Amino acid sequence: MDWSLRELRFFVAAADEGSFTDAATRLFVSQAAVSRTIAGLEKTVGERLLRRVPRGCELTSTGRQLLPEARRVLSEADKFTDFLTSRHAILRVGYAWAALGRHTAQLQRDWARQHPRTQLELVRHNSPTAGLAEGLSDVAIVRRPVDEKKFDSVVVGLERRLVAFASDDPEWSRRRSLRMGEIADRTVVIDPRVGTTSSALWSGSPQPSRFIESGDVDTWLDVIAAGRGVGTTAEATAHHHPRPGVAFRPLTDGPRIPVRLAWDHDHQPPGLRELVDSVTRLYESG
Repeated sequence: MDWSLRELRFFVAAADEGSFTDAATRLFVSQAAVSRTIAGLEKTVGERLLRRVPRGCELTSTGRQLLPEARRVLSEADKFTDFLTSRHAILRVGYAWAALGRHTAQLQRDWARQHPRTQLELVRHNSPTAGLAEGLSDVAIVRRPVDEKKFDSVVVGLERRLVAFASDDPEWSRRRSLRMGEIADRTVVIDPRVGTTSSALWSGSPQPSRFIESGDVDTWLDVIAAGRGVGTTAEATAHHHPRPGVAFRPLTDGPRIPVRLAWDHDHQPPGLRELVDSVTRLYESG
């Protein structure tokens, strides 16, 4: 059947008002438009839905059956419209481990002040694209390269690489910094799906003899706090996930980690350029 939401709206308006004339006033159209539109719906249904009476119109038995269903369909359509409207008023920014570290709160404050019509919503999702591929985020904060066939990205800043270890570690607890070669003597905890640490970090030098895989940042921190291994991570992790029992120190020779904003190749969400500019400025400010 070929019916439209317009036809349902006109039918419900006429049923509510009890008059084609009053329905036309409510809908800001002519009475003739109401008559033609409802006639089109009746043709599709194959039966009359409203009969004219001296003071207006009234529902037929078929019209009474269709009215509650028409209301339900229009209600769902209104909800869908509200969703589309609100979706453009929210910019969902996904991250897997840490958002922007110490810049996160400042970004949220600045954005709320400068862009009051678009809400910035942080979404944590432990996937390589931080929810982007799953449709859970509009823009993703990532610290690994993305699939260039599916996504566009831009580097907005660089972060120091830190080493994380148990705070009561007898050898490292009093150290102010460490080197990559020292980590090679330890068991290293990694998240192979979204983390920034792999054996490639030690190319050309002795690699750690053992790696332990974790599924997310919380598990990673728990294993390290228990003294079962150490890890390397972006400095944002230390700001976003301070954990009793875990100490962080800079790696003097650890390669800096590029922070990227990524989005779907075929869709640039509203506010993307402003977000890129804002985050870039925050990282440039130190």
